Amino acid sequence: MKRLWPRALSLRLALMFALASVLLLGALGLYLYQSLEREIAWRDDKALVGRVERMRALIGDSDSIEALRLRPQLYANMLSNRESLLWVLDGTGQPLIEVNPVHLPVPALAPGAGVQLRSSGGDDPARLAWQHVTHEGQSLTLVAGKLLAERAQMLAAYRLRLWLALGMGALLAFGLGWAVSQRGLRPVRTLAARAAAIDVQHLHLRLQGVEQVHELQQLGQALNEMLARLEDGFGRLSRFSEDLAHEMRTPLNNLMGQTQLALQRNRSTEDYEALLASSQEEYERLARMIDNMLFLARAERPDAVLQREAIDLHALVAQLCDYFEGMAEERGITLVNAAHGTLHADPQLLRRALANLIANALRYGAADSPVHIACTPSAHHAEITVANQGAPIAAEHLPRLFDRFHRCDPARAQPGDSGGLGLAIVRSIMQMHGGSVRVESDASGTRFVLVFPRRA
Repeated sequence: MKRLWPRALSLRLALMFALASVLLLGALGLYLYQSLEREIAWRDDKALVGRVERMRALIGDSDSIEALRLRPQLYANMLSNRESLLWVLDGTGQPLIEVNPVHLPVPALAPGAGVQLRSSGGDDPARLAWQHVTHEGQSLTLVAGKLLAERAQMLAAYRLRLWLALGMGALLAFGLGWAVSQRGLRPVRTLAARAAAIDVQHLHLRLQGVEQVHELQQLGQALNEMLARLEDGFGRLSRFSEDLAHEMRTPLNNLMGQTQLALQRNRSTEDYEALLASSQEEYERLARMIDNMLFLARAERPDAVLQREAIDLHALVAQLCDYFEGMAEERGITLVNAAHGTLHADPQLLRRALANLIANALRYGAADSPVHIACTPSAHHAEITVANQGAPIAAEHLPRLFDRFHRCDPARAQPGDSGGLGLAIVRSIMQMHGGSVRVESDASGTRFVLVFPRRA
């Protein structure tokens, strides 16, 4: 069925417009035709009944039937055309008076009171009206008829004109529909031309000039929003490529510089051991970066599977506090476990997300201050908060804080950190759980909030 429709939308609209016009004109023509047919039949029946009544009056005024037979002009004037029929039949059905130009056989008529009507078929179809009367003790049947050939010819001519009008109407509707659709679809062509002008170098362009058309306004708005998302995604990808190249270039430059420096002259065994130890740190840094990149790539796959189970939050946070106890003591920071309740999530991923946030809090929190890990359950979600005191994060960094490789202060990169991927991993873990992460930072401190939706 789809192959029968043309590919051009303007032609489809023109065909549908023509089809709708044919249906409308056909229904209107059928109604007019049937109305005309009923009106003609009603008028013919009225005329036939009138003739029967006039014949009855003539017979009543005449001395005898024989007198009427000698005065044919009376009923000839009454009939006035060759399509009319007239019989005056006696009690045995034999015609006493007959006007029958096509020599139809005398019809067999049913008895009954009053004027009766019926149609007769055959080669010469006719409409008959008759009445049984009694004149001077003699039973008579007065029959008036009309041949239907003229009516049939007139109706056939009318049907032909209707078909011709219907065909012309369909052609005109198709032509007008095509012209109207061509003009109506002009904004669509304009929109397509403007969309075709947008490429990678012009992602900042937006589709404008279609606001006058309501449907296209919605389409243009949706496309503009899509372009904004593509521009943002492309910008993130570009920044990610630059950051990735920068992050990988630093350890590689360190490795090459140290190796070139060591090869300039003979070194002692201790120097070579120190060089290998330094190279090992850079290799580990590269390995962590690659592991984190692989984790982010796998987390973004739509078929990523979560191993959800009920987690005792207080016990989980207690394990993490024990793990980070040494790092916290170095800076005089106290880890406060205020998390309670149960959460249904992937324990490995939740542990990794909380570990990244706690490591960040220990790294950037003020010395000799507490780091609070708490949980706030509600009917629809559960919020796990990791809060530390210290200098607030600048407002310009907050929107990009969870971007890959983004650092508020690149100079503060430390050995053993996540290479700017820690918070990006936290966001990916929350997205895998259908939740979200947000950050709030002011003079009182910085709070990272993990929002887990409750299961239905």
